[in-house]
Amino acid sequence: MRVVGILPARLSSTRLPRKPLLAETGKTLIQHTWEVASQATSLDAVIVAADCDELADAVNSFGGHVELTGEHLSGTDRIAEVVERCCPDAEIIVNIQGDEPEIDPAHIDAAVSALESHPDWQMTTLVTPLTDPELLASPNVVKAVCAEDGRALYFSRSVVPFSRDESVEKVLKSGNSPWRHHIGLYAYRREFLLKLTQLPPSPLEQLEKLEQLRALENGATIGVVEVSESAPGIDTPEDYQQFVARWREANG
Repeated sequence: MRVVGILPARLSSTRLPRKPLLAETGKTLIQHTWEVASQATSLDAVIVAADCDELADAVNSFGGHVELTGEHLSGTDRIAEVVERCCPDAEIIVNIQGDEPEIDPAHIDAAVSALESHPDWQMTTLVTPLTDPELLASPNVVKAVCAEDGRALYFSRSVVPFSRDESVEKVLKSGNSPWRHHIGLYAYRREFLLKLTQLPPSPLEQLEKLEQLRALENGATIGVVEVSESAPGIDTPEDYQQFVARWREANG
């Protein structure tokens, strides 16, 4: 079963302009992420889906595989263009965030393995236990509600499930958090990804601004794999500086 990982990347970020090309470590951010993703043993290829020549040139300079795309509303749509044009023999496509240079390659493998093991699932994603009350309350931290058999029931920016009888703090102190933090990595079956990106945005997706709800609203099964922790994404200048500090400490 051929598996391809694709990193959607664009230069126009409002909070951190030209993010993929930041290079205070001596490597661009997109190179860091590409190199880590390439360590996943489940991937037969890793492709950067880039939105401009400058970004494509940067990927070519470190020997990465890059495909230029047109303008798209989302990274998923950008990936679908590349898949339709360049990956006719791929059976599983993994959407890897281009701004997560510290992602664990084993987490990519876990998402792929789960999809391979469940032929009735159309896609998989990751979650990690959520135990910080501040993160739990943040609408920027997406929460996942899952069934006992590993299927996603819902994703929300709100605190779900809602604790009616006990405070969040009391539930968390029990040491058994019912809350899960959704990690935005997805493994799709090829044909399902292409079908999904042709569907119009769904009502819940538009309300919560969460693309994965389109799949649920259209009857798809999303399998969920729990991992121990999530990699920090790079969204702000502060996030990037913290990454640079961690990288320098780890690399002397």
